[in-house]
Amino acid sequence: MKLNFENTFANELKGFYESSKANNSPSPFLIKFNLELAQDLGPEWLKLESDEGLSIFSGNTVPNGSKPISQAYSGHQFGGFSPLLGDGRAILLGEVVDKKKIRRDVQLKGSGRTVFSRGGDGKSSLGPVLREYLISESMYSLGIPTTRALAAVSTGEDVFRESNLPGGILTRVASSHIRIGTFQYASTTGDLNKIQALADYSINRHYLKLPEKKNKYLEFFEAVCDSQISLISKWMSIGFIHGVMNTDNMTISGETIDYGPCAFMDRYDPNTFFSSIDTQGRYAYSNQPLILSWNLARFAETLIPLIDKDQDRAIKLLSEKIISIKSSYEQEWLKIMAKKIGITVIKNDDLKLLNNLLDIMSENNADFTLTFRYLSELIIGDENLFYNLFKSKEKINKWVITWKGRIKEDSKLDESFLLKLNKNNPLYIPRNHIVEDVLSKALFEKNFQPFHEFYDILVNPYNEKPNSEKYTLPAPITNKPYKTFCGT
Repeated sequence: MKLNFENTFANELKGFYESSKANNSPSPFLIKFNLELAQDLGPEWLKLESDEGLSIFSGNTVPNGSKPISQAYSGHQFGGFSPLLGDGRAILLGEVVDKKKIRRDVQLKGSGRTVFSRGGDGKSSLGPVLREYLISESMYSLGIPTTRALAAVSTGEDVFRESNLPGGILTRVASSHIRIGTFQYASTTGDLNKIQALADYSINRHYLKLPEKKNKYLEFFEAVCDSQISLISKWMSIGFIHGVMNTDNMTISGETIDYGPCAFMDRYDPNTFFSSIDTQGRYAYSNQPLILSWNLARFAETLIPLIDKDQDRAIKLLSEKIISIKSSYEQEWLKIMAKKIGITVIKNDDLKLLNNLLDIMSENNADFTLTFRYLSELIIGDENLFYNLFKSKEKINKWVITWKGRIKEDSKLDESFLLKLNKNNPLYIPRNHIVEDVLSKALFEKNFQPFHEFYDILVNPYNEKPNSEKYTLPAPITNKPYKTFCGT
């Protein structure tokens, strides 16, 4: 089958990758194929829900036009710098220019060893494959920039991760896989031509419409900052905790990537973190905006030689941009969060109103998602759905009175306002306990029906579905904290 593959990264950025080949899968089985995404990629991709497509997604066939590679990158991992990381379990098949003329990477994840695998086998167990499929497509449906899942395959062989587990491969689609860590890798070479070639390629791929000013690389840095500010603000608005915000996991495009130990917060606690490898809580929910600035500062360091021949002047120009990140983030966060409580034109006391609500939620261990979703029930519906989220009613009662007074300044408290609220507040998110349940049934019972049912719920997060109350409920409170693992 002829697919519309191109390979501009491989052709234009020599030295940033190594050629790779996927391992064969002995008896692959296609668990899920994303027809909607395939349609976006082009009509030929719709034909891949077939034996021929399975052969490609399982790594058994290299499609025509593909030049399989694994990308090189560096990265700060939990604050410590590793000069060479790279795709240890991923192979980029090539790029596709989709129906909207957007260039997108198509990558196999979990398909075997590459030159960057170090001691690992480069494979993935099926659990992380299905997990990323669910969560990345949920994020897309929530309006969060993200990589997408095209196919999930069981390889038909076991991988050993403390015990034998079924193996799997995810076919992932991204605007690109260029990371802050890719620029750090270019910087470690000390080759200005390499850094410039990567920057020019990234601008042409992601920021072609940059304003024509004298210093395009400074404008490029600012554009990446803006895309990351927007992304992390959206994460925070849905209670999403990435779990491993290393510089090799942050894309230049501003898409969410690498869903290893991520999770969603149930009851609101700004100090929440789940990752088993984040022993100090470096990437806790409340720290994500701080890490945003830290990571972008590391990105800025790689661009110094491109910004100005005078290093001191370059550092000064970049530092001015870095200093502005905090206030830009706060403005973006306030804009998004204000919409969640029905405010579109922000006034002086709106930040205080939001922070008061978050403080009350924290004191009462109120569910993050349902608190915002059930605000609409205070307009038309069952008020108890909202008030039952709070152990103590006095403070939240006062807050609701203040909130209704504020809303009446701009809007009528009617059904149209209710619809506006619900449009900004999902009912369904990938609740951690439900994710674990459907993955357990898939892995140990080979029962994929719960996975498919949960997927159907998650891709329609704002629309209430009859008889689906179980998907809205937070996990029961236990003394055992929920932990996530990289898994692959």
